[in-house]
Amino acid sequence: MEYDWVGFGYAALLAYGGIMGYVKAGSVPSLSAGLFFGGLAGLGAYQQSKDPKNIWLSLVASGTLSAIMGMRYYNTRKPMTGIVAGASLLMVGRLGLMMMEKPLGP
Repeated sequence: MEYDWVGFGYAALLAYGGIMGYVKAGSVPSLSAGLFFGGLAGLGAYQQSKDPKNIWLSLVASGTLSAIMGMRYYNTRKPMTGIVAGASLLMVGRLGLMMMEKPLGP
């Protein structure tokens, strides 16, 4: 089994961002969202490690975060939101390329 290390790293970045949002600003929503989406991304990376065609959970998590954090970065210009938005957009692109390389059909 080949592990999706990029996906696990992305999940760790999300969890770390949520924890840092809580530590620096006392933001419970940042903590809960970071841990929730980090957990989803980690589960998606695990599923993708088991079956490289199973990218849907990772795609939903990264797509949702790229939209939400992209809008937040546009409005606030805070660095961590920009980092998460950029990383999420890169994950969406990576998953899109994987879909083109390996058709998801039977």
